[in-house]
Amino acid sequence: MADDRDCLWHPFTQQRGWAGEEPVIIERAEGTELIDTAGRRYIDGVSSLWCNVHGHRHPRIDAAVREQLDRVAHSTMLGLSHPAAIRLARRLVDLAPPGLTRCFYSDSGSTATEIALKMAFQYWAQQGDEGARRTRFISLRDAYHGDTIGSVSAGGIDLFHATYEPLLFDTLKAEPGDVADMDRLLADHPGEIAAVIMEPLVQGAAGMLVHPPGYLRAVRQLCDRHGALLICDEVATGFGRTGRMFACEHEDVAPDLLCVAKGITGGYLPLAATLATEQIYSGFLGEHADFRTFFHGHTYTGNPLACAAALATLDVFEEERTLECLQPKIELLAELLAGIEARPDVAEVRRRGFMCGVQLADHPVELRMGHRVTLEARRRGAIVRPLGDTVILMPPLAISETDLRRLLAITADAIDAASGSSAELRAAA
Repeated sequence: MADDRDCLWHPFTQQRGWAGEEPVIIERAEGTELIDTAGRRYIDGVSSLWCNVHGHRHPRIDAAVREQLDRVAHSTMLGLSHPAAIRLARRLVDLAPPGLTRCFYSDSGSTATEIALKMAFQYWAQQGDEGARRTRFISLRDAYHGDTIGSVSAGGIDLFHATYEPLLFDTLKAEPGDVADMDRLLADHPGEIAAVIMEPLVQGAAGMLVHPPGYLRAVRQLCDRHGALLICDEVATGFGRTGRMFACEHEDVAPDLLCVAKGITGGYLPLAATLATEQIYSGFLGEHADFRTFFHGHTYTGNPLACAAALATLDVFEEERTLECLQPKIELLAELLAGIEARPDVAEVRRRGFMCGVQLADHPVELRMGHRVTLEARRRGAIVRPLGDTVILMPPLAISETDLRRLLAITADAIDAASGSSAELRAAA
């Protein structure tokens, strides 16, 4: 514990505040529960940052990783290949929306979106005069696409990105859900837009902002009309989170580039993929001296252990009928959230499938109400995480209905307790 405070620097964490709290140190896990070094159990209410799908220590995935260890743990894909990467690419292409035929691996959601942006930019650059002016991107206000420089540039959450503004390239920002605004931006910049990048249906890190029905399909049609590519970032929404394998399926949309990560390995190992159409892939073909190669790669691209975990994860989707079994749990979640939304200290609940954000009522920033709810939930046996004053709930798809009820009950009690303590603090002030 002392070494944690002395040596570690945690992501998205104000370390001064961290040092003043009792840390939870997770030592092991079983199913949809995390267990700390003191033996306390917590429901994993955020799927270990939105990536765990079938639960922890799933025997099918464990066995696949162990079996791969008996073969090879890592081999580069620069100039070589390996069976697990080949099999997984075929599975992903077959699962993805139609027209996506090529799979480029990386190791995180940030790199998957960074790759998509670079692919779109270079694709147009290699189209000669036709694509020479297509150098700009449109993203959505409050978008989040990761933390590498390109993905941050495409993002729109000022709190995360303002510090790095001198390092970023400019993107046009469209109003989420507003078809007319997207049409205006495309029309105002004829022949200049390389691609529109968006999270389909739900903007996760923005606080689970849900788009109106038909918006994704309308954006696809606008991209076609104006000759721009469509990049769908399904890092958070993919692998069942919205009730279907990919969120694009809800509106029968096939993007030109699809970014996936998080749940691809069931939450076991870092892996991501950017899927592209054959048209985009063909734009990079040529003789060696043409230098049309996509000059991008990572040491752990297509890591064999991660690919083995991903293949097993897809097998479990089929064998356990995960998406079919999820539907009644989605209905139950909606029912349970209605009770939470009725609470006086809750302003709104936003949800799509198994992704939900509980927006708390307005409070002074210094009260950190979302964080207070997190601490109260932890005391009661659940891990939830706030985005500001929005409490995020995104449990593993495999969670039982009993534990789902318990998670929502804990969340409701935590909100009540945090509201009570904040009222006392305001009264004392």
